Amino acid sequence: MQRVAALVSMAVVMTVFAGTPTLAGPHGETRGVGGWVPAFNGYDLTGWVVEGTATYKDGNVEKPVWYVEDGKIVCAGKGFGFLRYDHSLCDFRLYLEFRMSKNCNSGIGIRAEKFDPKKPDTRPSISGFEIQIFDDAGKEPDVHSSMSLYRYVAPKKNAIKPAGEWNWVLITARGTHLEVVLNGQVVQDIDQTQFENIKVKPLCGYFSVQNHGGYIEFKNVFYKDLTASYSLSGHRAGPLARFLQRLHAHRSTSSRNCASP
Repeated sequence: MQRVAALVSMAVVMTVFAGTPTLAGPHGETRGVGGWVPAFNGYDLTGWVVEGTATYKDGNVEKPVWYVEDGKIVCAGKGFGFLRYDHSLCDFRLYLEFRMSKNCNSGIGIRAEKFDPKKPDTRPSISGFEIQIFDDAGKEPDVHSSMSLYRYVAPKKNAIKPAGEWNWVLITARGTHLEVVLNGQVVQDIDQTQFENIKVKPLCGYFSVQNHGGYIEFKNVFYKDLTASYSLSGHRAGPLARFLQRLHAHRSTSSRNCASP
């Protein structure tokens, strides 16, 4: 019955998308035939790949770390790893909602490689970016705070809600420009080329959500591909791929700078 209900719900959503130029979401974000795609179907993890810890023991019972319950992606918070959406993107918008448990540590990976537990440098926070999720409401922001570009750039403010409350986040990546809006507040608005330690970070890759030992739920995961005419897969990391990525980003930035207000 849960699967049938989820299918009906998704069918209704997609019907609205197909018949309406745009659909204003609950927080003002725009969805519709302009390219918004549901990454999560509401009833199983089709399209997603579990990386790192996949199961854990509850007594004598083997259970999945990642599962779907009541239309939500749930992370049981055992071990370490990621749930990666198996589609590489370059320029994009990503919208999702999350609710974490007390003392939870998690994150959203973007423009990252596929994670290999045997290769620490394939973590999203190293191979791409990790947008930190942490139960730190009310604390002063730093490079490890919620919505930091983890270990690199602190958020403008700490806008996270306390554990147990739903948060929503909208991430926009265009060329070297990154913007993150959390609960209606702009918490990141940077050009990565202005920061020495991230200026050569890749401009294409995968997005994921993190298991870092904390129970957390995700829902309403949508993305919109903003890449103008072509995309380069995140795993294409050769010199030519990097050159084309930079050229594409430079052209995108130049066109924005030259556009009439």
